Amino acid sequence: MERFSADYLIETAIDPADAAAMMAGEQSSGTFVNVPGETEALKARFAARVDQLQDVGEVAAPSLPGAMTPGPGARRFWRQARVRLSWPLETIGPSLPNLVATVAGNLFELKAFSGLKLLDIHLAPAFAARYAGPRFGVAGTRRLSGVPDGPHVGTIIKPSVGLDPAATADLVDELAGGGIDFIKDDELQSDGPACPFEERVDAVMAVVDRHADRLGRKVMVAFNLTGEIDEMRRRHDHVLKRGGTCVMVSLNSVGFTGFIELARHTQLPIHAHRNGWGALSRSPALGWSFPAWSKLWRLAGADHLHVNGIANKFCEEDDSVIASARSLAEPMFDGAPMTAMPVFSSGQTVQQVAPTFAALGSADLIHAAGGGIMAHPKGVAAGVRAFREAWAAAMAGA
Repeated sequence: MERFSADYLIETAIDPADAAAMMAGEQSSGTFVNVPGETEALKARFAARVDQLQDVGEVAAPSLPGAMTPGPGARRFWRQARVRLSWPLETIGPSLPNLVATVAGNLFELKAFSGLKLLDIHLAPAFAARYAGPRFGVAGTRRLSGVPDGPHVGTIIKPSVGLDPAATADLVDELAGGGIDFIKDDELQSDGPACPFEERVDAVMAVVDRHADRLGRKVMVAFNLTGEIDEMRRRHDHVLKRGGTCVMVSLNSVGFTGFIELARHTQLPIHAHRNGWGALSRSPALGWSFPAWSKLWRLAGADHLHVNGIANKFCEEDDSVIASARSLAEPMFDGAPMTAMPVFSSGQTVQQVAPTFAALGSADLIHAAGGGIMAHPKGVAAGVRAFREAWAAAMAGA
């Protein structure tokens, strides 16, 4: 019988083996008391299993509030362990939304845990048969953008909001004139009355088409179509009709079902923005790791995924950023690797180019600098040139 599994880091005041068994029961056939219908035969077929348990160490204080404390007279410490749980595929079938409910459901709230983080997910091949994964990824993005090698030097429309369609198109004109490869809407700009989506697409694509005649390639613009399902389909179709080559969506805003439906509809690469990610990941004792979380969005069809950036303006450490980027190139299934292109952003300037290339060892990426290009003292076009020159120097070992 096919199974799928998930790895966790747990912290608990009780025996980790008992805590792991509690997780397995809560997320499969059990509840907080024995019930008559949970027979041994039923548990043997449907219950989650604890496949691995590895002690990590102990801490002197709980990482999260509201958890159980050691019993009376017991030494006050909390034990940490790595746990792998597995489930029979028969319980949910290859359903991504129900997979999330199983591996990342109520267990985060269980009183037995003062820490619980989902580290990785291992999927059964049946998921690859149901979900197509990224349709474009690195190779398709390079084909549509006309950038056969090296990084995609990119930027974000700044200011994030406040520009109308004509002003947005004027900025794209400057960027394309400077030789930019990739431009994305800010996640805060989708279809507001101040900058309607279709008007923005029409104005920008007129500029992109004009520069394509000169460049021999189209600058890839990721238009933010985040919205309700029918809105996203309609906006996608308008981008496609106008000759656009990419659309963007805010993952946490539309959820898995909305994203899956868009991915099944799209004929363009999906630039997947992870805004809101910090709420899921910032605590080392709670939430998700990026490799686990991004696997599900890759499965759903994300072609590009944000991974933050080296020396970023947020709180993520450089090692975590690089590990996240590398995880997107790790195959998920035999014959269906479902790899995605990493997007480096967040306070990026020419100063981060060399360490990014040195740490990643690859130029299969989008490196997006908003202020780092827009605020160049010699203008936007000079900002693009400086970024491109920095990448050429880094790749040449200079």
